[in-house]
Amino acid sequence: MPGSASDYLENALINATLRGAAFPTPSSLYLALFTADPTDANVVANEETGQWYVRQDLAGGGPINSAFTAPSNGVTSNAKVVTFAPVTDAQTTITHYGIYDASSGGNLLIHGPMTTAKTLLIDDVLSFAIGALQIAAT
Repeated sequence: MPGSASDYLENALINATLRGAAFPTPSSLYLALFTADPTDANVVANEETGQWYVRQDLAGGGPINSAFTAPSNGVTSNAKVVTFAPVTDAQTTITHYGIYDASSGGNLLIHGPMTTAKTLLIDDVLSFAIGALQIAAT
């Protein structure tokens, strides 16, 4: 799944590399699901709102550096299985994902479309195998 840097991350990179500002280092990373593109501007109204849904800790409770593999040629992927709770209230279609630095609110860092939109029915469980979230610096 391709990913794009958010406006927040792009501005942080420019400020750090061209203006000497400290680069923000998140202490945690969370996977969010969206029913439409959150865009670089972080349209939070597009985040899933079902009763079953909460953002998932990409490090699985471990240190942040365990969330993703070491990059190679500008590409990294999730190092742990990420599983959401079963859908409980209504069918939904997930079209995009986002990576945040907080379990709610926070800053959108990276976002992108699902390879294929996922229609989830009641009792369905969405899970991402190790390596399923591939992020490339482009």
